[in-house]
Amino acid sequence: MRTRLRTQIKNVLHAIAAGDREAALSAYQAAVPVIDSIADKGIIHKNKAARHKSRLNAHIKALQA
Repeated sequence: MRTRLRTQIKNVLHAIAAGDREAALSAYQAAVPVIDSIADKGIIHKNKAARHKSRLNAHIKALQA
């Protein structure tokens, strides 16, 4: 499960690094449910899940500027 989480986060980061906002947004939308479910199961803390989502979203928003 932790590997699944890391893979989803990496998918978003790779799309951000490529500068593709649409791909990053779709990868982010796929990653959010995974991050939330991992936090609900107690594998990671809910604050860590919120931090990941917040930082990824901030990177995506920075792409449009």
